[in-house]
Amino acid sequence: MLGEAKRRSFGFVPMFQPIANIEDAQTLAQAIVNTITEPFLVLDEQFRVLAASRSFYNTFEVDPAQTQGSLLYALGDGQWDIPALRLLLETIIPEKTAMDGFEVEHDFPRIGRRTMLLNARKVLYDHSSAITILLAFNDITARRVIEKEKEELLKRTEDLLHQKDVLLREMEHRVANSLQIIASILLLKARSVTSEETRQHLKDAHQRVLSVAEVQRHLHTSAGIDEIDVGSYLSKLCGSLASSMIGEVQPIDVTVIAESGRIDSQRAVSLGLIVTELVLNAIKYAFPKEKTDARIQVTFETAGSDWKLTVSDNGVGKIANDIPATGLGTAIIEALVKQLEAKVEVISDTDGTSVSVTRATFTSRVPRAA
Repeated sequence: MLGEAKRRSFGFVPMFQPIANIEDAQTLAQAIVNTITEPFLVLDEQFRVLAASRSFYNTFEVDPAQTQGSLLYALGDGQWDIPALRLLLETIIPEKTAMDGFEVEHDFPRIGRRTMLLNARKVLYDHSSAITILLAFNDITARRVIEKEKEELLKRTEDLLHQKDVLLREMEHRVANSLQIIASILLLKARSVTSEETRQHLKDAHQRVLSVAEVQRHLHTSAGIDEIDVGSYLSKLCGSLASSMIGEVQPIDVTVIAESGRIDSQRAVSLGLIVTELVLNAIKYAFPKEKTDARIQVTFETAGSDWKLTVSDNGVGKIANDIPATGLGTAIIEALVKQLEAKVEVISDTDGTSVSVTRATFTSRVPRAA
């Protein structure tokens, strides 16, 4: 009595009524199937259709009257007699209780070629040997089309990038060859003129062209299409400058100390031309007398986006703490420093001369040549 009173006071009402017969069970099953938005089938162990969702009828344009109780393979004039589907139902499902993501591509008579992702479940009953198979269809045709288009677009992009890379490499190669030809012409001309002043100008121009050509050579062999290793570039450039003066001046040790890093080609050209001018000036003017330990040092230091380039020597030094206001080399350096948005500082004393080109505030960590 107390239990009944409690049920009445709290208003408990039974939520489910027992299913009285098979017809009611089938009605409930069909109602559940109809709530599924994707194409869905319930099959018996002989692959006869027990129930189908409305989405199945709408998607594949089949008649419900001709579907219920029919063999799956016979539906729609045999449109489901697909080898891949037979493999799933007759081979895979008997061995497993479930299969997800089984992809089937097929030409359906009424809706055309479709790519379907099938998910299957085998239902076993405790008190019966009967087997029910649940089969869900997910139309991924549009997804596969988009994926294919993306793959084709990616391949086209890769092909275009490869073509661009080939063209850029070819252009760099031709530019480098052209610069070498120009440098050779300048050198030949320098050897043929009688005026010492003209000869020197031509040789300086020859070195400037070679410094640009060195950038092109590095770009041609660099992993980055528009970046080069600054240490390797400056070492080869200074080695070339020192070699070009062999026999004309006393032996001078030209060393490069460059921190690890890469710079873009435009900045490399500007820095290379500055180094060329400063090293040539040091070679020509820092050691008017024989000096057994004559040395020129080129350093390049970095700190984030800031950098500092220094060319120093242990020669006679200068009187004025500034770049001379005349001469083509001076004009070139001033123009390049302005282009790099940097500043230049000259220190000259009895220990030699040091010229620094600095982008932003930078305290040097490498001692000058001594």
